[in-house]
Amino acid sequence: MIQHDEFGPEHLLEVYDKATGMRGFLVIDNIVLGVGKGGIRMTPDVTLHEVWRLARAMTFKNALAGIPFGGAKGGIIWPGGNLRKKEKYMRSYARAIKPFIPKKYIAGPDVATGAREMRWFADELHSLRASTGKPQNICIDVHGHKKCGNGLPHELGSTGLGVAHSAKTALKFMGIPIIGSRVAIHGFGNVGSFAFKHLIEMGLKVVAIADRDTGLYDKNGLSPELFNLAERRRPLKEYRKAEHIKPDDIFMSSTEVLIPASVTDVINKNNKNTIKARLIVEGGNIPMSEEIEDELHRKGIIIIPDFVANSGGVISSYAEYKGYTPRTMLKMVERKVTENTLRVLKISKKNNLSPREAAFNIAKAAVKGRLSDSRRAR
Repeated sequence: MIQHDEFGPEHLLEVYDKATGMRGFLVIDNIVLGVGKGGIRMTPDVTLHEVWRLARAMTFKNALAGIPFGGAKGGIIWPGGNLRKKEKYMRSYARAIKPFIPKKYIAGPDVATGAREMRWFADELHSLRASTGKPQNICIDVHGHKKCGNGLPHELGSTGLGVAHSAKTALKFMGIPIIGSRVAIHGFGNVGSFAFKHLIEMGLKVVAIADRDTGLYDKNGLSPELFNLAERRRPLKEYRKAEHIKPDDIFMSSTEVLIPASVTDVINKNNKNTIKARLIVEGGNIPMSEEIEDELHRKGIIIIPDFVANSGGVISSYAEYKGYTPRTMLKMVERKVTENTLRVLKISKKNNLSPREAAFNIAKAAVKGRLSDSRRAR
């Protein structure tokens, strides 16, 4: 059930284009801190409720990150098909939500969308300001004229970099050695693959990783060469130098760190009791319900919530919005995610709260403060 409260949602939109068959959703949850920001996901079973959950998470993610964006999210029901069909769906969706752009919503990448889809989106609306996460060198049609700019695609790995630094910061806080700590990652898309790359560079051992169809396991640590598969967008089943396991089996791996970096509710009632990790760093959005998260917290597992750990993507979006270079953006992601993870863990320990409760308190205070200011100004 969608919750209506003091924070929002401000707009709940369902769109349909009978010409293409495109069905989609847009939720603008709260824009008191700035224009609504959140990516567009394309999955076969996305719902308005899921998009609202994600939009609410973005409200607090942006507030906690300390960037002037509000919370929003988009979703397109994607039945699958070729690139031509996908482009038609994305352009159709862009036209459908055009009245909200860019004053109330700016698009970005999410599940099954990236720089290519963000270029289609911006081109359809004839505006480089319509989306972030665009290709680094992008040119679009602006009412018959060619206009070019510089994007910061999520393919630069900002979210995965932030997840890796969040994990490193949490391990240090917990007193667990960084070098040699074992990691399992569920998800080998943009977030999981870059987290894999950076964690190995930091000296951790990724012993298990999974995509939708295949899991890989090596007790001695998987080879960095696996990252080449991700760069070529190839599935893990093609890799033959590690033991093949079922994707869900990675939750049973004996590791210090578990990173769910795939789909919503990937940790659920069927696998929650198999988890052995001491630290969970939420690379994907809403990888489990708050009830399950509370249950695991009571068992003594430290959980860095999604809107802390994976905020690198929206920090990158803000950097693109401001015209920063890739180097400046990546340094900003590292600094902000590290600072926010440590801040949340300190407050959590001091006040005997779960990290999610601590993070929510910080973010809610920021949003409530601005709400109060805006009401006084009326």
